[in-house]
Amino acid sequence: MRLWGIRDRTQQRGSGNVTRKVLITGTAGFIGFHLAKLLLAEGFRVHGLDGMTDYYDVRLKQRRHQILLQSEGFSATEGMLEDDALVQQVADEFAPDVIVHLAAQAGVRYSLENPRAYIEANVVGTFNVMEAARRHAVDHLLMASTSSVYGANVDMPFVETRKADTPLTIYAATKKANEAMGHSYAHLWNLPTTMFRFFTVYGPWGRPDMALFKFVEAILQGRPIDIYNHGEMHRDFTYVDDLVRGIRLLIDAAPVRPEPGPELPEWDSLSPAAPWRVVNIGNSDTVRLLDFVEAIEDSLGMKAERNYMDMQKGDVPATWADATLLHELTGYRPKTDVREGIARFVEWYRDYYGK
Repeated sequence: MRLWGIRDRTQQRGSGNVTRKVLITGTAGFIGFHLAKLLLAEGFRVHGLDGMTDYYDVRLKQRRHQILLQSEGFSATEGMLEDDALVQQVADEFAPDVIVHLAAQAGVRYSLENPRAYIEANVVGTFNVMEAARRHAVDHLLMASTSSVYGANVDMPFVETRKADTPLTIYAATKKANEAMGHSYAHLWNLPTTMFRFFTVYGPWGRPDMALFKFVEAILQGRPIDIYNHGEMHRDFTYVDDLVRGIRLLIDAAPVRPEPGPELPEWDSLSPAAPWRVVNIGNSDTVRLLDFVEAIEDSLGMKAERNYMDMQKGDVPATWADATLLHELTGYRPKTDVREGIARFVEWYRDYYGK
């Protein structure tokens, strides 16, 4: 089926005996690692660019890269996105067909402590990646945004076609800026660009600053866990394998600049002025934080000591994705049940840390 505003890029450069090449920023990170594994398993060549910053345990990042380097199809460069000369050199030497930009200074709460890091990595670094994509006229540039751009919106589930102009943290503001930057480049250079908004990603090899990792670690160590807004919070938890499957399918759904004619379907965020769209990747479900904690307790066979706290500055009480557009573009919907996903994480955590 040919969908509105989608260029058929499947195996375009990768036809015959030519292997498609994907440059991924952030391959030592949680999501980039899983995406690289998936693409390598499907026969892509992947080059990773990662700064190996010490925002969290670098040994975890190094181990992810060590696993990826066991594949002949993977190569990597360590360096910062803010180093424009390095970013352009990597792109020149690898000559990617597709760029997936995942690297960023992550974390809503850390953005309160060190906002400058977000401007440098997420704005300046993203500009450098966009320049590389423009110079090489890649088939498709895909860049990570976040559900945090929905900010103070209360009309849920969140739909891509509604305004998202009320970010509550500098992290969310930088990601909203990335969306606007991506649109301008898509318009000016006819650069097919897809932004995807993530919804609370979790799973094995996750980041230590994320709730699931922190809760499991604290419970096993007999420490209390901090539960914000007294547990009255809801999240659309998205299992990492589901997320990267969505990204993989979106690679082959590059947008095209729409021709004058009928209006787009109401579910499509395709720009009227550029080959650009934004896509939610979420489980299309919302889980109460206290139910999430109970699922962790059940998986560990241990009860948590709970420290109930007020809402943190910049946080939101709920997120919930409408993933209709993802399904319309790819035929795919994330589907992993949160209890199943938590059990997989706990299994990984116990094995990795010998607990």
